[in-house]
Amino acid sequence: MTRSARRITLAPAYILHHRPYRDTSRILEVLTREHGRLSLFARAVRGPKARLAAVLQPFQLLLLSWSGRGEAAQLTAAEAAGHNAPLPPASLMASFYLNELLLKLTTRHDPLPALFDDYHAAVESLRHRRSQEPVLRIFEKRLLDSLGYGPDLAGEAHTGKPIAADAYYHFRPAQGLVPAMADASGVLAGASLIRLAEEQLSDARELEDARRLLQAALAHCLEGRELNTRTVARSIRGLRPGNSPPSARARTSRE
Repeated sequence: MTRSARRITLAPAYILHHRPYRDTSRILEVLTREHGRLSLFARAVRGPKARLAAVLQPFQLLLLSWSGRGEAAQLTAAEAAGHNAPLPPASLMASFYLNELLLKLTTRHDPLPALFDDYHAAVESLRHRRSQEPVLRIFEKRLLDSLGYGPDLAGEAHTGKPIAADAYYHFRPAQGLVPAMADASGVLAGASLIRLAEEQLSDARELEDARRLLQAALAHCLEGRELNTRTVARSIRGLRPGNSPPSARARTSRE
């Protein structure tokens, strides 16, 4: 990659989101390894004769070139970094969830190379049909760590006492992990927290405890903003064959 005062050439990047602009152009929201998240104005990339239309796809590692500064520099070239198979349909919702987290929680023009690498690894895992839950939980953990909001999984909030595998805890976003009774509602197993710290989640209890802790930490960072991908995923689950729509289930429960 070469760089001048006004031009960036062949920067590794992923497209997180795009929206149409006028008749043939798009505004791209991209995550780059060395320049962070930024917006690029892409001219003449829509329509049957658009040369770059097939290249500018999400979940594909790209090499992008652009010029200019400010909120929307001009895309000047794009090429695939290699041959990547399309994501399997079953992985699309999870992948869009990763994109939405990055769009809502990262700051423009803040380079986070390690987070870019973590995103790349997560997308590749989903591309190869690996189990989604561990992939999502590890990415959520690494995202929070990169942003400086990662929960301390090593010790209790007030005492610093090491987390014990045979103990139980509550997670308080503004504090951390605090001891809890084993029969208390919503407790997290110490063994699950240790496995999350090691990024070695496997059984159902570990994955569920990790999900609840990380979603609480993410909700604290999101400050009440809803994630659209979670809403859509809940709707899809509710309308699968064999499931009644939410309104029907509510009527049944009342009856």
